[in-house]
Order: sequence, then C-alpha cells, then structure tokens
Amino acid sequence: MKPSRDISRLIEIMAALRDPRTGCPWDIEQDFSSIAPYTIEEAYEVADAIARGEMDDLREELGDLLLQVVYHAQMAEEAGEFSFGDVVQAITEKMIRRHPHVFGDEEARSAGMAKGMWEKIKAEEKALKREARVARGLDPEDHGKGFLDGVPVALPALTRALKLQEKAARVGFDWTEPGPILDKIEEEIGELREAMAKGDQASIKDEFGDVLFALVNLGRHLKVDSEAALSGTNEKFRSRFHHVERALEASGRTLDASSLDEMEVLWQQAKKVS
Repeated sequence: MKPSRDISRLIEIMAALRDPRTGCPWDIEQDFSSIAPYTIEEAYEVADAIARGEMDDLREELGDLLLQVVYHAQMAEEAGEFSFGDVVQAITEKMIRRHPHVFGDEEARSAGMAKGMWEKIKAEEKALKREARVARGLDPEDHGKGFLDGVPVALPALTRALKLQEKAARVGFDWTEPGPILDKIEEEIGELREAMAKGDQASIKDEFGDVLFALVNLGRHLKVDSEAALSGTNEKFRSRFHHVERALEASGRTLDASSLDEMEVLWQQAKKVS
C-alpha cells in the first residue's frame, strides 16, 4: 500500500489496521475509551506546534489528529453506527446551516438578516435533535440533561470552568463587574485557611478548587483566558529555572548539591532578565 494525498487511503489504512485477521494486534484491541486520551493528547500537540510556530511539526501533528478522527469513525462503522463519510456530511451540513449569510440566497446574506440568526439556527438544530431522538425511540426532551451538561467533561479543568461560567452567564447568572469577584476570592481563601487549620484533606481539596474556580471567573471578567495565562506563567517559570540551572552548571555545581538560598539568589537574577 502506497501513501497518498487522498483521504480514502488513510481510511483504507485504518481499516487494514483494524482487520480482525490480518491487522495490528494493538489497534484491534482498542475501543473508544482507550483511544480517547490519545485524541486529547494529539489536540494538545497541535496547539503546541502552533505555539512554537513550527509549520512542519504542525503539518505532522494535524495528520496525527486526523488519524484520531478516522480511528473513531472506523470503530463506529464496525459497530454499525456511522462512517467517516457520515462525519464529513454532518459537519458540512452544520457549517452550511450555521452560515446562511455566507452560503444562503441574497436575502439571507444581507446584514439585516444576519441579526438574530444564530439563535434561530440553534432552535432549529434542537428541533432536529428532538426528531432524531423520537426516531430512535428515546425521550424527545432528554430530561436527564441539565443546562450546563453540554460542556464536555474531558476539557482541561480551567477551560471547563471558563465554559461553565460563560454558559451560566448567558442566562444572567453572573457578576456584573470584577470587583466583587476579588472579594469572593478573598472569602474562598479564608475558607481554605480554615480547612488547612483543621487538617481536613477533603475540605482542603474542595476549598482549593473553589479558589481556582473564582480566579477563572475573575480572569473571564478581566478578558484574560486562565489557560493561556497559566501557560505563559509555566513557560516563564521553566525559563527562569533553566537560568538557575545554567548558572549553577557554569560554576561547577548541580541542582541537587545546591541549597535553596543559593538557588533563590540565582532566581532573583533570572527575574531581571525574563
């Protein structure tokens, strides 16, 4: 089998890897749950290549991410649920449906028609989902789902906190300005101190989470993405620590053999240059 620019070749390769008789033993034994962590990992590696500005790496990582889509679609086809073609059709239908101001007629593409169109489209999509549930013999209203349940559980915790807050804000459950959120953060820190004083590990974990959630909320009101902010701080910490490491190495010392005071002096030097 030869490589190709055609997506059908990738689908053929995935089918061959999953063939029960002649495929790869590892690929054959995988299921949706076991592959899901790799899917998330590949998405992070795409983001990492973008952050580094490495286009060759980005091309490769996008391919790895595409493989994950093909992998899940292959397993779904084996289960008689849907195929890769169904995935493509679903997303093309959604993009065309959600952008009538681009793909619709002249009236739909007018500036006046674009106003309020998003909510109308969402209502139509919900109606279609209800019809699909009825066709499958399920409760059309899906009462088991709450308003916030559409926010994926698998998102990074900081990102999920942001998405939950944003969605709640759509129905008015939100602070009107950032000032009171600072007061809330101080309140949560006070509760964390109390939990620490009691030595209750479960309460400490709970209160620590409340502090983080409140900080994400503050960032949202300050137009600061918490995930991006923490990512920047992570890199700043890495860079400064590397400065400490190099300075010690230049003087013939190692991290393990150096005291905290020695490293702190070098850390303060690093802060002046980065």
